[in-house]
Amino acid sequence: MRSFLLSLVAVVLAALPVAAEEVVADLSQDRVAISTSFDGSEILVFGAIKRDEPVPAGSPIAVIITIAGPDEAVTVRRKERRLGIWVNVEGVEVDRAPSFYAIASSIPLDRALTPEMDDLWKVSTRQKISAEDAPETAADAPDFLEALVRVREAAAQYTLAESTVEIRDATLFSTKIALPADLTEGNYNTRIFLTRDGQVIDSYGTSIFVQKVGMERLIYNLAHEQPLIYGLLSLFIAISAGWLASAFFRYVLP
Repeated sequence: MRSFLLSLVAVVLAALPVAAEEVVADLSQDRVAISTSFDGSEILVFGAIKRDEPVPAGSPIAVIITIAGPDEAVTVRRKERRLGIWVNVEGVEVDRAPSFYAIASSIPLDRALTPEMDDLWKVSTRQKISAEDAPETAADAPDFLEALVRVREAAAQYTLAESTVEIRDATLFSTKIALPADLTEGNYNTRIFLTRDGQVIDSYGTSIFVQKVGMERLIYNLAHEQPLIYGLLSLFIAISAGWLASAFFRYVLP
């Protein structure tokens, strides 16, 4: 029975179409350590397009690269001015949105990917956000999602770098993607797409692991695992610093 199943799987795999062009890629580093001196990092993404036949004639190939940070819950609120004071009036809770999202492409994204392919693969920032199950708690929920994207784009948490992926001889490609200093711990999923005429012909996925180390790790663990001790320690440090400053000035300026 087992041999029959293995034979059946082999037949099915043999019947599947083989991609004429495949992506082979790697990263300059697959781990990022956040320490007290960490001020951001830059990831080099590079690779090649594997072909069993000559380069097909017609439209040139395009490469799209995305890096998505760990998902997090976000509440987006609208403010209105009432009685001279800005107050929160309503909001939308987004269950999952990437803490960081970067897109790099070899040509403008709207030329590299059709709207149908974007909807299928969730590549663009707005598709990526709308793909996360955001409950429509307001009639204009899309406006809240647009606001979330605008805020995070302004903070460089969401970036779009079009025409920055360099392709050499229609085979080799590379680009650099900057990671900000305020990274969230976890896996940063990286996807690479090959497209032609706006259609995805192959994709490749890997990940970058981001972790706090040293004193950053100690403080992070203490704050999340022992919040009472963390609070008391912070209070003690603040009081001690205030007392030392007061004693110093009394000594220097009697």
